[in-house]
Parts: sequence; structure tokens; C-alpha cells
Amino acid sequence: MKKREPISHIMTKSVITANENDGLRKVVEKLKQNTIRHIPIVKGKEVVGIISRTDINRLTFGALFEGQEGADEAILEMLTISQVMTSKPKTVSSDTIIRDLAEIFVKEEFHALPVVDNGELKGIVTTTDVVKYFLEQYD
Repeated sequence: MKKREPISHIMTKSVITANENDGLRKVVEKLKQNTIRHIPIVKGKEVVGIISRTDINRLTFGALFEGQEGADEAILEMLTISQVMTSKPKTVSSDTIIRDLAEIFVKEEFHALPVVDNGELKGIVTTTDVVKYFLEQYD
């Protein structure tokens, strides 16, 4: 097993982001269209927050009740990204070792972290990326 491999080898480099001034509906559309579960919120190149599909699901009724789409739409209109996002999320640098990242995920119960170098978003890394990496070590 490669012991000192950096997360730059497993992170997603082309990151789908949203601007902090976008509407929540736009965030939901991006999550669905790109089949992703986390979206960093940026102000310029700086990461100011992150929203997960779970954050959105906590706000909406669609998964629980039939015919509640109107209520979901109202909620998405009423709230702003700033009200829903996790502000100032923990970030990691692209030279973080994969093993160290795995420990962060386990201890802090995150499922995704933005990858930031010199204050600029360079990628995103998820628990799925780490699991895939560890599975490849057994091939």
C-alpha cells in the first residue's frame, strides 16, 4: 500500500460550485443535474460554505409526503444559501495525506471537504473517494 499518497490523486478537480448570492433552487438543480451530494459555496475563489444534499433534504418535505412539492418550493424561496450552508467549513490542502484525510472523516464525521491551496478552491474530496482508493489497494 502506498503510505504517503496525497489527496490530490483522488480529489475531484473540476468542482461544481454555487455563489453565496445564488438562490437555493439553483443549488438544488446543480446537485440533481450533476448527481453530486456536496456543493462548495464560493465568494470569488474563496470557499465560504458548503451545502450537502442532506442539508436540503432536512428542509424539504418531498421525500416524506406525496404532493408536497409546493411546500418545498416555498421553503426554497424563503431561505437563502447563507441560512442553510455550513459556514467556514473545514478545508484540507491538496498535499494532505489520504490516510490523514480518512482520520478526519472518521473523527469529525464529515463526508466531504473542500480542497484549498493558498486560499483558492482546487477540488473536493469525499468519503467515496477515500473508499475507492482503499479498495484499489486490494486489486
